[in-house]
Amino acid sequence: MTNDPTSDRIWSRAEIESPCVKLCVVHPETRLCAGCHRSIDEITAWSRMAPEDRRAVMDQLADRAGLAKGRRGGRTARLKR
Repeated sequence: MTNDPTSDRIWSRAEIESPCVKLCVVHPETRLCAGCHRSIDEITAWSRMAPEDRRAVMDQLADRAGLAKGRRGGRTARLKR
């Protein structure tokens, strides 16, 4: 065994497949992440899910992408109130 810190054995990691795109903002109405379209519960449980369960969620994400289209109004909507 070698103590070489650059050894592939030390630096290799078995990453969990994830749809995360590092745009983590939860839409207030759909309660889905604007980046990956997963629910908070799915994001929380992701690392404990079986690979088949993660794949099932990932297969649904494209259908969820259109659920939160459009802006909520921003400054213009606030001024109208």
